[in-house]
Order: sequence, then C-alpha cells, then structure tokens
Amino acid sequence: MTPGTLLIRADASVAMGTGHVMRCLALAQAWQDMGGRAVFAMAEATPAINERLRIEGFEAVPIPAAVGSVEDCDQFARFADSVNAEWVVVDGYRFGAGYQGSLKARGLNVLFVDDNGHASYYSADFVLNQNVHAREDLYASRASATQLLLGPQYAMLRREFREWREWKREIPDFAKKILVVMGGSDPNNLTPKIVATLGEVKQRPLDIMVVVGGSNPRHDEFGELRSNSLHSFTVVENVESMPELMSWADLAISAAGTICWEFCALGVPMMLIPIAANQESAASALHRMGAAVALRSEMLFQTASLAEHIEALIGRPSQRAALSKQARGVVDEKGASRVAAIISSKTRREG
Repeated sequence: MTPGTLLIRADASVAMGTGHVMRCLALAQAWQDMGGRAVFAMAEATPAINERLRIEGFEAVPIPAAVGSVEDCDQFARFADSVNAEWVVVDGYRFGAGYQGSLKARGLNVLFVDDNGHASYYSADFVLNQNVHAREDLYASRASATQLLLGPQYAMLRREFREWREWKREIPDFAKKILVVMGGSDPNNLTPKIVATLGEVKQRPLDIMVVVGGSNPRHDEFGELRSNSLHSFTVVENVESMPELMSWADLAISAAGTICWEFCALGVPMMLIPIAANQESAASALHRMGAAVALRSEMLFQTASLAEHIEALIGRPSQRAALSKQARGVVDEKGASRVAAIISSKTRREG
C-alpha cells in the first residue's frame, strides 16, 4: 500500500542551523521513494533552506508563530488535519513534552526526532535518536506506547550518499586537503577562527576548502579570508553534493552536528569541535570509539594549541586511516529508508 502524506515540522533558523532540516529531508526523500508525499511546515526557514526544499520537489508551508509555542502546535496540527497526514515528524530542541502531547491529543501519529533527551516527557509514537550515545535511559520518562529507535542504524542520510557506498578512500602520508565545516549558518562566526588557526600550521602548502551555507549571514565576508590566507583557500557556498567534497578531503575540521554521520558514511578522518552543548555527547562518543578526534570547544580560542593538534593529525597517516575505518563502520546509508519503512508499516498494521 502506498503511504500517504508525511508532514514535517523541523526547526530551522540562522541560530539553530540546518541540521534538523537536512536529516528530515533525507526522511522525506525515503518517504517519496516509497510513493508517498512529504510536506515541510516551517516557521523560521531561511531563503536558502526554502530554495533547497523547492529544488528537491518538496512543498514548504509557513507557520507564522513562535517556534514551539501553543499557537505553533495548533497551526501545525490543523494543517496536518487539512492534508490528512499519515504521520507528523517533529525535529528540534524547541519542541518539548507539551508539543508532543498536544499532537497526540489530536489523534496524530507522531515521530519525534531527538538528540539528548531534552524533553521532560515523551508521548510520541516513536522517538528517534540516531546518535552513537543514544540510550534508553534518556527516555525513561515516556508513555508506555512510545517506541524508541536508537543508534546510528537510524542515521538519516540523503539520497546523494547512496551512490558512494562502495567508494574506497585513500589515506595520503600528508593530509593536504582540509575541509572546514562549522555549520550551515555558523551563528557564532567560528569559521574565521579555524581559518586563522590553519594559517599557523607549519606544514605547507595546504588546500583549504571552507563550506559556507546559504543560511550564513556573513557569507559575503569570506573573500577577505581568501585573500589573507597563506594557503590555497576556496570558499564553497550552497553545496549541492556534499559527498564530492567529502571524497576530496584528506581531513575535516568540523562542528559536531548531524554532519558527523555524513563524514562517517564517506570515512572522512575528522576533528570535531562541539560548538554547542547539544553537540558534546556525539563528539565524545565518536572520540571514544575511535571514529573521530574530539577537542574541547574552548580550544577554538587557543590558536597555538589547536594548530598543534591539527599539525599532528595532518602528519599521522596511520591515525587517520584508523579514524576512517572506524567511522565507515558507524553508518550504512540506509537509516532513512529504515525509519520510513517502520512508521509506514505501523500505520498499515493498524489500518
């Protein structure tokens, strides 16, 4: 039986970044591949996010209300009723217990995407935490009917990563090609700090590629970084194929958001710097399992020390090879399809 409409409420803004939308986009693609319709409901979407959804063929409708508010929830629920949504998906740190409870009270099937157990209570039909650190005890306070989907087997990666499943990475003796990704919007403007630090790295020359999202309000200012760099320096905006950039890179220096699972899929040796409290658990877990090198966030303000850590990893091919091997084993690019199949089969059984 062909699935119906999947309605997605993903939190997106310059401050919150694009991670929630990108993983929900992967789920929307998987739902679409099954023959269903997916629609996004957005309150603070940037023009770049709306354009990406348009290019992907998904409708985005506005929610003119404060994110996570009672009015937000009411508008979202009424729109879900109007499109006869088979499932609603909620993803974002500003949606809590009350938001879930209100949707369930309206008789909606709810998938709640979470990272760190931030809500005080969980009443959604499914709670999905795709992180390595996901544990059942994060959701001890939940309804008896709430089911958990925990771990990176549910990491939702977009279609573009599928064709790279069999690609083999080569590990050079010297990591010359450095990819810098500090989030789609980089609200704390940390990219210039990383670039300045790379200027202190003794190995020469480096090819540095900086990914700047269309949601970054300062993307017009990066020309100055390029002109002042002692290395080969390229700024890439509104990337359409992240796998190509990741296959190019010998090393990634990145925030520890949802992009971590994309790096894992391509086996990118990565140095992670959590730029928000909600990223620390994922960075630490990947570090413990040997899939990444995680540094403390304060390292961003210790240029000499950060440069030393980068120099060390650049010159250690055996360590980068080990990181790549461990990372590649974390995800299998099928997570979005798994999630779509699970929720669709639940409504078929109940129907």
